[in-house]
Amino acid sequence: MSLPTFLQLSRASKRDISAFPSHRLAILGDCATQHLSTAIRGYAFNEEWGFDVLDADYNQIDALVLDPSSELYEFAPQTVLLYMCTESLYEFFCTTPVSQRPDFAEMIMERIRGYWVRIQQTIRTHILQFTFVVADDAVFGSYALKTPISFPFQLQKLNFLLMQASVEAGDVTLIDLNGIQSVVGRSTFHDERLYYIAKMPIAAEMLPRVAKNVVDAVSARCGRFKKCVVLDLDGTLWGGVIGDDGLDGIQVGELGLGHAFSDFQLWLKELRERGIILAVCSKNNEDIAKEPFECHPEMVLRLEDISVFVANWEDKATNICHIQQKLNIGMDSMVFLDDNPFERELVSSLIPNITVPQLPEDPALYLHFLRELNLFETASYSNEDRGRTEQYRAEAGRVELQQQLGSFDEYLQGLDMKAFAAPFDAFHTPRIAQLTQRSNQFNLRTIRYTDAEIEAVATDEQHITRYFTLHDRFGEHGLVSVVILDKQIEDTLFISEWLMSCRVLKRGMEEFIINAIMEVARQEGLLKVVGEYIPTAKNAMVAQIYKKLGFVDVGDGRFEANVATFETNTTYIKEEKTHE
Repeated sequence: MSLPTFLQLSRASKRDISAFPSHRLAILGDCATQHLSTAIRGYAFNEEWGFDVLDADYNQIDALVLDPSSELYEFAPQTVLLYMCTESLYEFFCTTPVSQRPDFAEMIMERIRGYWVRIQQTIRTHILQFTFVVADDAVFGSYALKTPISFPFQLQKLNFLLMQASVEAGDVTLIDLNGIQSVVGRSTFHDERLYYIAKMPIAAEMLPRVAKNVVDAVSARCGRFKKCVVLDLDGTLWGGVIGDDGLDGIQVGELGLGHAFSDFQLWLKELRERGIILAVCSKNNEDIAKEPFECHPEMVLRLEDISVFVANWEDKATNICHIQQKLNIGMDSMVFLDDNPFERELVSSLIPNITVPQLPEDPALYLHFLRELNLFETASYSNEDRGRTEQYRAEAGRVELQQQLGSFDEYLQGLDMKAFAAPFDAFHTPRIAQLTQRSNQFNLRTIRYTDAEIEAVATDEQHITRYFTLHDRFGEHGLVSVVILDKQIEDTLFISEWLMSCRVLKRGMEEFIINAIMEVARQEGLLKVVGEYIPTAKNAMVAQIYKKLGFVDVGDGRFEANVATFETNTTYIKEEKTHE
């Protein structure tokens, strides 16, 4: 999974993108950004994205942001990338009176915050902001970090202020250029001659890496992200072979190479805490494969950290398909980690959509290698993510129950499902916004919302909002669906947003929700409910959902139901009046 060169990305940037989903990106910088724009378009093409990029003229941020009739706003970008480089910042710092330098970072932060506010007041867009790469002007030497009038002091403070401001701003994501430079080094990241000749702060060989981070961030914001890591065991989670070496013979823990495996497991545990699902796919006897998780005192990962554990002698591609079916997630959201090149090649060839990193031969390099790949970009995080493992372990139990029972209706009845519905509230706002950003398949109109936008919708009397939770005898599914309804003229209720987690698909939740929507219409004294389906590359599964649930297709992707004559859909889900 090595990155393409800038030349390769330049060629890819010229390819036909008409077959790919499109995305409008505007790039504004106080430095030259043409080659960065080329790299981003090329990398997006390789990821099957059609990026239409507005590459603004050099150093025109103020003119484009402040003028409401500028080409920036005419372009109506879905994402705006702001690049204020350290080199230009230093020149401005040097012209700032010494008496004002202790507040230099705050002054720059206010300017940047002003850009964010003006852009988002004018158009509905997501903002990406590059952090400032650290550079030492060597004026104070080591003392620079002790005096507020030094450039290094103000520079590092500015990056901290950016982090704080992005949390408050909501729909702003920081792209950590300084993090990239810290890995490769200043001399690799920055080419002095290139900057002075062409005002390009990023060396040509580093542009693919920066482009990747930009495309990763946009992808996560648009619902493309990884949800699951499927793990091999022998040689991947520990050194040695558990079946041959026994519990005492495998390498894990503080001694020798075992420390590398322990740190690798610590990282995986952090992913699990963040909401990434961990699964095991091992060629082994199940009881032997589970022994380290249950009995080895220095194992970091335990069985309760694993959502699906598959250990047998079937081929791994078949077993991964089995894991995917149990979890009910897309193959393109899964990552397979295995130290064996043969197994990696087998899985890659039989499951093209899965991500299979080519792990280094030396286990000591696993962690560094995977961190640099940046596979687990995300656009949001909520408290519910921490319970993801338990939710998917419970899902595996539901699948087993379904296999045991004679009919699907018996299975649904046996789940003892209960749902709760309520208007949006402050506590659930992060999860509601996150669901709008992450849901792709069961998403009728695919509109993304930030926390602030959800808060605005919740307080607007024109909207009627509902979130839905579900639980059954195996455990909590949590908040699984979001509905936004608009009261329109002529006694009509329009479903402006309906999305649902695919984890609860085909269990009667669709029927429960549409019944609840019709009941809202009755209570409001409305005569008609209208739904709309806007097709995307991933939501074909719900193209006919309204028709299936009793609506009439009136053309142009719109469906209608008469409130008075609507027949309630059958569902085995019972409504809870209060949520525990």
